[in-house]
Amino acid sequence: QVQLVESGGGLVQPGGSLRLSCAASGSISTIYGMGWYRQAPGNQRELVALIMRTGVTNYADSVRGRFTISRDNAMNTAYLQMNGLKPEDTAAYFCYLRLFGQDYWGQGTQVTVSS
Repeated sequence: QVQLVESGGGLVQPGGSLRLSCAASGSISTIYGMGWYRQAPGNQRELVALIMRTGVTNYADSVRGRFTISRDNAMNTAYLQMNGLKPEDTAAYFCYLRLFGQDYWGQGTQVTVSS
């Protein structure tokens, strides 16, 4: 039994910032990666950022330089600092966890960027 609880979404103006968090709990073995995908209405779910067990990170081209992913492995928690937000970033953001042999998803948190 594994759960992901994410928070930190909200409504911000263009150029603003938000910090998302995702905490994993339950029967957790080795964490191979944690990160976020996002999905806007009518769109495919797409990778935003990922941090692997090695510390290597991966970002979507559209967010590179604006978003930063980090983790606290002892707490099984990941963070996504989002700066310079744009209206195009508006979406539901879903935390993702890859364990040995299984993938898990959070419930999603809404990010809306608008004037």
